[in-house]
Amino acid sequence: MVLFTLTATATGGFPDASDLGYLLHKHPDRVQTFELSVGTATVLYPESSQSSCTVAMILDVDPVELARSKFRRGSDGFALGQYVNDRPYAGSSMLAVAISRVFKSALAGTLASRQELPLTALPLRVTIPAMPARGGADLPRRLFGPLGWDVIAEPLPLDETIPQWGDSAYVSLTLVGTLTLSAALRHLYVLLPVLDDVKHYWVGEEEADKLVRMAGEWLSGHPEAELIASRYLAHRRELVASVVDRLVEDTTLETGDVPVVNAGLANRRQDAVIATLEDLGVARVVDVGCGEGKMLRELLTRPAFTKIVGVDVSDSALRRAERRLGLAELSDRQRERISVLQSSATYRDPRLRGYDAVVLMEVIEHVDESRLPALVRSVFADMHPRVVLVTTPNSEYNVLYPNLEPGTFRHPDHRFEFSRRQFEDWAGEITSAHGYDVSFTGIGDVDETHGAPTQMAVFIRREVSA
Repeated sequence: MVLFTLTATATGGFPDASDLGYLLHKHPDRVQTFELSVGTATVLYPESSQSSCTVAMILDVDPVELARSKFRRGSDGFALGQYVNDRPYAGSSMLAVAISRVFKSALAGTLASRQELPLTALPLRVTIPAMPARGGADLPRRLFGPLGWDVIAEPLPLDETIPQWGDSAYVSLTLVGTLTLSAALRHLYVLLPVLDDVKHYWVGEEEADKLVRMAGEWLSGHPEAELIASRYLAHRRELVASVVDRLVEDTTLETGDVPVVNAGLANRRQDAVIATLEDLGVARVVDVGCGEGKMLRELLTRPAFTKIVGVDVSDSALRRAERRLGLAELSDRQRERISVLQSSATYRDPRLRGYDAVVLMEVIEHVDESRLPALVRSVFADMHPRVVLVTTPNSEYNVLYPNLEPGTFRHPDHRFEFSRRQFEDWAGEITSAHGYDVSFTGIGDVDETHGAPTQMAVFIRREVSA
């Protein structure tokens, strides 16, 4: 079995360590079990008090099921190595996947009920008793150190009874640092497979997308960026090259001729939206303003979303979305799950009725304010889904962009940008008129005065009793 523990301790900014349970969406008084493709993950809390809280995840890998996977990769990929290997006992890409599945909301940094918690830096301690470090015991420090962790990597002997045999390729890994929980989990998700230099599943373009989403904020400036990208992407040069190109593109958001530094914010926005949809049990989704289909592609990889529709007013953007999604090459079953439609958020479209959720991610600010009432009628009255998610820039944050002139918008196509108060007032009018409740959260690095760069409203339709 593979053991992973994470401990939070109380500080002035985080006075109750047991709030870790809220952040992880896992109650400290319960033992929970999750079925994964490679085995079973069990989550429990060895301790939970105001001063210190520890969550433990035990990953019980099924070696027979693992051996059946035709996508097995690694130095032990020979016939006997499929059955006799370290996978059931040491940290690996399987642990990283378990973290992403079991703690998906914490990974995305979303928590509707206590919005300040995901943005709070916590004193954290991570332990993995057996972790491959293929590259030497110093490799964990080279990978995690630049990200703000104090690293203790103690080499494990090949055989404690025969010291002359020396050390193995494994370490007992401890990480100590003060970070947001989302950042800590993202570091682990990306770097554990890099330490191991083995992935238990096929690595394709989807993995390149994940790397940009999870590490886009810090990878380009990391001293081991080349090693990280190469190992994470199973040494596939074409994928590594595509990630490098996209990181360069994502580091600036053009505002006329003025670049506004905005690394990784789009990825965090998408992750927050998808995690919220999953938390709310949504199955049928309309992505209004889908553009070239970046979020559609990620939704398609998640079986929980049984029907996905991308909507955009631009025919050329939809054609690019079709190519990104590879619609022509999808199986019939997958093709039934997803479609793209040309339409506008400000006009009623009967094809968009009857879905569980509608997403407007960075859409409303591209609509003339005089047309917002038409958008509201179209989405909340005509489509009338159970859930509506709206993200938009927080105009108060603009003063923190050094190259953005006062009074200008982040993008030349923006018609307006709401302050937090304006956004809440606009959303409040919708709840009164159309029978929804709303909660708000910030996305991105938060400033004590100006808030987060992106603000998100989560509308949930009130159920009308018979």
